[in-house]
Formats: sequence, C-alpha cells, structure tokens
Amino acid sequence: MAVLSDRVQQTHSLEKGGIARPHVRLSLRTQRHLLTAALVVLDSLMLVTAAASAYRVRFYVPLPVFRDVMPRLEYYLPLAGAMIALWLGLFALWGLYAEHNLLGGTREYAMVFSACTMATMLVVMSSFLIETFVVSRGLLLLAWFFTFLFVAIGRVLFRRVIYGLRRWGYFLSPAVIIGANAEGVALAQQLDTWRASGMRLLGFVDDTLPPGTPVHNGLAVLGPGEDLDRLIEREGIEELVVATAGVSRERLLDIVQTYGISPRVNIHFSSGLFEILTTGVRVRERAYVPLIDLNKVRLTGMDIFLKATLDLVVTVLVLILLSPLLALIALTIKIDSPGPAIYRRRVLGLRGREFDALKFRTMRSDWQRAAQDDGVRNQFVVGVKPRNDVRVTGLGRFLRRYSLDELPQLFNVLKRDMSLVGPRMISQEEVAFYGKWAMNLLTVRPGITGLWQVSGRADLTYDEKVGLDMYYIRNYSIWLDLQILFRTVLVVLRGRGAY
Repeated sequence: MAVLSDRVQQTHSLEKGGIARPHVRLSLRTQRHLLTAALVVLDSLMLVTAAASAYRVRFYVPLPVFRDVMPRLEYYLPLAGAMIALWLGLFALWGLYAEHNLLGGTREYAMVFSACTMATMLVVMSSFLIETFVVSRGLLLLAWFFTFLFVAIGRVLFRRVIYGLRRWGYFLSPAVIIGANAEGVALAQQLDTWRASGMRLLGFVDDTLPPGTPVHNGLAVLGPGEDLDRLIEREGIEELVVATAGVSRERLLDIVQTYGISPRVNIHFSSGLFEILTTGVRVRERAYVPLIDLNKVRLTGMDIFLKATLDLVVTVLVLILLSPLLALIALTIKIDSPGPAIYRRRVLGLRGREFDALKFRTMRSDWQRAAQDDGVRNQFVVGVKPRNDVRVTGLGRFLRRYSLDELPQLFNVLKRDMSLVGPRMISQEEVAFYGKWAMNLLTVRPGITGLWQVSGRADLTYDEKVGLDMYYIRNYSIWLDLQILFRTVLVVLRGRGAY
C-alpha cells in the first residue's frame, strides 16, 4: 500500500512533455459538472453565431443559387431561439453531454453531424405538416451547414483546452490495469502516453507478482486481486482496465459479478488480441455463441468511398494549383546537382504490395560514396533521419524542411498506391523492425501525411512512430483524416522536425 501512496502523492510524476502536475484542488465530480456546463454554454454561443451567420449570408450576400427576398428579422429572431433550443435538446438526447461521449474526437464530431442533420430534418418535416410554419429553404440549408461547422470547431478548441488541463492533472479518472502480463504492459503504454484516454494510471493489480514490482514507466504492482476493494475505496479508483489474457476465467467472472453494475466503477475489457485488432472486428453469433471475426482490411464500405473521394478531390485540386511549383522545383534540382529530379523508393503498400514511392531528389546522386558511416546507413534503414546528413544537398534541406520533396507522391495517390493520410510507408527491410505490428501496418494504404508527422515528425523515436501508426489504424475515421490534413498545413508551415 505504501507503493500506491507514493504513486498518488507524486501524481504520476511527469506527464508527457516533462511537466509536473500540481495538486488538484477541485474534486473530480466538480470538474465534470464544470466541464458539462462549460460545453453547454460553448455550444449555445456557437449556435447563436451559426444562426446569425446563416441569416446574414442568406439575406445580405448576393448568391446566384438564392432568390432575392426581403429579410424578416422580427419573424426569424424568435424562430432562431426555438431552433437553438431544439439543437441543444437533440445534442443532449444524442449523448453529446454524456461523460462517456465527451472529448471523443472524431466520433464526437460524427455525433454532432448526426444531431445537426436530425434537427434540420425535424424543421423540414414541421414546415410540411404545419401550414402556418414557413421557413426559407436557403436559410435552413445554411443553418444546417453553419451549426455543424461552428459547433465542431468549438468542440475542437474545447478539446484542446481540456487536453492541456489534463497535463496539469485535471479531468483524469484514477485507473488501474488488472493483469501485468505483456498485454497489460501494452495497454499501459497506450493509455499512459495518450492523455486523451482521460485516465490517470496508478498501477497494476496482479496475482502473480509481489506488490511493489515495477512494470512500466514508474507503474508498479499495487497488490493482488483480493486487495482490489480496498484500493478502490482508498484511492477512489473509477476505471478498471482488464488485460483478459493475463487474468484467469474465475477472476474475470468475479470482477464482473462484483463491479458489473457498480455505479462507482467502470470496467473495460481488452480483447486479448491487442496486437492484431487494428483491422477492426465484427461480433457474430454462430449457434448462439458470440464469436469475433477479424476484418481482412481496416477500411470497408463507406469508409473506402469517403477516403477515396477525399483523396481524389484534394489531390486533383492541389496538383492543379501547384503544378507550376512542381515544375520549378524539378528544374531547380536539375540545375543544383547532377542526377534525376525524381527519386523512386521501393516500399510496401496495401496487403504488402510493392510500389515505387515518388519524391523529389534531396540527396547527391553519389550519396553511397558520401556516407560511409555505418551508423548513418543504419539510421536510414530504420527510418530515423540524422539531423546533419552529409548526403543531403542544400536545396534538399530546404525541400525537406517544408515537405516539398513529398509533393510527387500526389501522383501515387492518383494511382491508388497511397492515400493523402495514412501510416508511414516502409520498405521491405523495415518490416523486421515493426515485429508483431508489421501485419497491421499493411492493412491500409500508406499516407503522404499521418498522425506521426503532425506529432513530431523526425523528432520522434522509432517506437513512437510505430505507436502513432497503430493508433491511427485502430481509430480511423474520415473526421480523423480531415483533422490530420488541417494540422499538416500548420506543421509544414512551421518547418519543424524535418531533416
């Protein structure tokens, strides 16, 4: 128990980024009430802004798709108030203020989209059913667009604020992992690294290791399963994460029977297949037995359509806009140093199919002779770029700094070898470094940009890049792609972390 007390007093020592957490004075219950209240206020402000924007655009901006009509503020002002109340009510019904849905990232934005669409459909139905209820169709369409846009933007910013506060110890639920086996350690690595989980890991509960045994990053075994009641009561533990592969069937049944309906504790069971579930699963009943089926690839159905559409539309527009720049860069490379303007790198794509990834050449054509150091070559093989690589030309450093060398990969996107957003591409030689994760990486197309690029680029360690790739594959959605594309623009303009 002394181990646990030390752990709590240190409050997990340092968060990611090396910032120590001060003592949190507000209770977790109070923090949650304040969070919900702040979110309701924020949504209300965003809805008011959306209503004002829709009214302004519809009646005061000359658009050819709308008829020119006189504005009726005295009619639409009370209507806007009623519609805002409707939107907020549907947000509540949709669970957008429920604790388990808050700060959910792309899933939360998808729920906002669904709630806004349903509210709009209810207004449309009312206009058909109530003869005296008349509303401009153009205004309604704009209101639907602006409500989703502004509410989503508001929640994105709100989420960033909360994540910042989590680094100081706020909005974190005390949690323990039951099972200190390899799967439990993998879960700890994921949960302890990503503050988005909302969990403050205190340690492990395990029957096979003595209390105090260090397991991962300062987290130790707190005690056996029989001490779980005392740990929950003493430290206010709210989240139990069960590594099912490291817990006996009897222990699992005991946990379910004891805490399954407890209002104070949430139980989370891992699948026992943590390393191979990036493709997603389906639960199907065969002879009334629930069985888990693995998907062959990560994206199916509508996900494939939406991602392909995003890739095609954005890529064509970018190529049209940047075609003069592409030609200028190619010409400058030819003038700057001898050799081809385009470098082809043989890499692996979806399901392990090899293809040539295109890049502007940033190295001297005789780079094999320019770098005889084994350390430099080894770093290149495993994807860790040295800061002062003697092979890179002066122009190449500039192109790399702002990721201009990767623009030719837009043609790879058109050929469907790559996607705009995805995990980093790897060569056949790198497969061994991914180990058990290699199969997962090849379930989606590699991307020009990705989560690892907007989270540190070349400044990340190899393990961190692998972890980010796995996180992206597990949590893919079209909303996550849009978020990464937006963040990519900001990261590229800063020019940090690229060598």
